[in-house]
Amino acid sequence: MLELRNVEKIVGVETHVHPTSLVFERGSLNVLLGPTLSGKTSLMRLMAGLDKPTAGSVWFDGKDVTGVRVQERGVAMVYQQFINYPALTVYENIASPMRIKGADKATIDREVRKAAELLKLTPYLDRMPLNLSGGQQQRTALARAIVKNASLVLLDEPLANLDYKLREELRLELPKIFAESGAIFVYATTEPSEALLLGGNTATMHEGRVTQFGRTIDVYRAPAHLVSARTFADPPLNTVAVSKRGGAFENGGRPILPVPAHLAGIPDGPYTVAFHPHHISLAQPVGRTVAPIRARTLVSEISGSESFVHLAFADTNLVLLAHGIHDIAPEQDIELYVNSDHLMAFRPDGGSVMAKVA
Repeated sequence: MLELRNVEKIVGVETHVHPTSLVFERGSLNVLLGPTLSGKTSLMRLMAGLDKPTAGSVWFDGKDVTGVRVQERGVAMVYQQFINYPALTVYENIASPMRIKGADKATIDREVRKAAELLKLTPYLDRMPLNLSGGQQQRTALARAIVKNASLVLLDEPLANLDYKLREELRLELPKIFAESGAIFVYATTEPSEALLLGGNTATMHEGRVTQFGRTIDVYRAPAHLVSARTFADPPLNTVAVSKRGGAFENGGRPILPVPAHLAGIPDGPYTVAFHPHHISLAQPVGRTVAPIRARTLVSEISGSESFVHLAFADTNLVLLAHGIHDIAPEQDIELYVNSDHLMAFRPDGGSVMAKVA
């Protein structure tokens, strides 16, 4: 078990990691989700022992390892910027952690070839890293982390430099690869879809703070704070400032949305209501509780199998995500349908009053 006890990291006058306490169980897959500069890498470096916390402590299996060198912790780390030994072949790069541990030749050969096959590196085992593409070099670094058999594996956006097809394949394979080892895996990403695909647990991060931690699907479906909800939204979360008055949410003194049943019990007053772009539809869906709204189209973006329709509504802009091609002319007033079952509401301080997402 890896435990962070109120760890904090201050560099000069800047706080890179605010006081943070987390517990990661053995055999678990844990995602750090947040935008660039949210503190993901800084927190990983504290876990690995590459940096020492300004305050707080790091514990592993009941032992305080705060001052223990990274070389003595049994940690494997893979960065977005791949790091390989340029003077060694791909085979020797992958084998290097096992050679350091004194593994026998047969074991090394078996594990290297197994990892190489998994990461589609078998044809390149005799090549030098500088003769590989960027994606192949990143896969070599991943393979080395796999064979190291570390107790803690830290993956800092490891798939960002890979082509789309391989990235999708590895996203599916990585949880299976690591589940068998019993190690603790911590995976940093900026992509909410990647966190959902990987599963496990997710910590949402914002400006050096962990805003929520729990089962990935629970954090997505029930964000405890507006910041967590925004972190876990791509395309960006739709938000509207409202006041609840009886059975309606009002904006600018006029009703714009009915209050759905799961929010009926909250007191009257100011809130921010939020919903994901896929919770608005151009046509009324069958069998769902919807709230019709009227909005003005701004622009349509077509990405092949999906369309993003940007809209002006109340005093803000919304994004609608629709399957298929929808080339809607700008400056049109159209009727849309918000899935009320998944409407979220947040207090002025950002705290969730009730949330349900799918």
